[in-house]
Amino acid sequence: MPIDPQAEKILKLIAGLNIPPLQTLEPAKAREITAQYRGKPRRLQPVPQVKNRTISTPVGDIPIRIYTPKGNAPMPALVYFHGGGWVLGDLDAADSICWNISLKVECVVVSVDYRLAPEHKFPAALEDAYAALKWVVANAIELHIDPARVGVGGDSAGGNIAAAVALMARDKGEPKLVYQLLMYPVIQNDFNTESYLKYASGFGLTRDEMIWYWQHYLTDEADAQNHYASPILAEELSNLPPALIITGECDVLRDEGLAYAAKLQEAGVSVQLWEGEGMIHSFVAMAQVLDKGKDAIAYITTRLRQVFANG
Repeated sequence: MPIDPQAEKILKLIAGLNIPPLQTLEPAKAREITAQYRGKPRRLQPVPQVKNRTISTPVGDIPIRIYTPKGNAPMPALVYFHGGGWVLGDLDAADSICWNISLKVECVVVSVDYRLAPEHKFPAALEDAYAALKWVVANAIELHIDPARVGVGGDSAGGNIAAAVALMARDKGEPKLVYQLLMYPVIQNDFNTESYLKYASGFGLTRDEMIWYWQHYLTDEADAQNHYASPILAEELSNLPPALIITGECDVLRDEGLAYAAKLQEAGVSVQLWEGEGMIHSFVAMAQVLDKGKDAIAYITTRLRQVFANG
């Protein structure tokens, strides 16, 4: 299927901004530019309570944002990790997705502002993510959540972190997770898949940009082979929580998301796969202007409600 007309319009608008290719910039400048054009969060419907705080963990202090809807405690919870190639992004970048999920699923969402590369290379972001997850479960009473109904989620590099956290929680034996939501996740350090080559440029996220992200995130080739950096390389994928994997048809990351879904299923993990036909990377975050983004939000929130209801 060709690129969706709404997505094509978005790409033309972005091209008209004449933003320099991110891979030509220093990380600090790239963060400045992306934050400038993203703007401040806009919540069309208010979540009853949105609270920023910093938590103390064994790996250091971590900023988080807690979304708490109206409802009877204890509620289910989703610990969420923003995208941005491990180099960009912050709590505001994930705000619209997090309040949408909190509001429509009626669950607490805890968004984690993990350390960024290259100042903090792999596995710093993962260490923050796992520490924040453990903190959420340990503080379930304060957060009004049910520690037996906790999932993880993320988009793009945040989807990579969510997948890795699910692996780490299984490997360490805690905490027990009921779900993993992986939206167009980064799953492997491989730039030669069919989707990488077909959509290398002109479709938003580019192949060169992804190479730049990985170069900043990893220290050496050994890191690239670590299954916590490339989850698809894990020798054993059984006993992981059920997964929902969202992909975009016109996204360089499409094929690795599909491949991970297939490997999880082979290992006996329950997987739902939802592909946005004609969609570009990050289309769920553009739900205000992309109909298929709205459709994805509807599917995600319906599925999360089902999972959390079954506990």
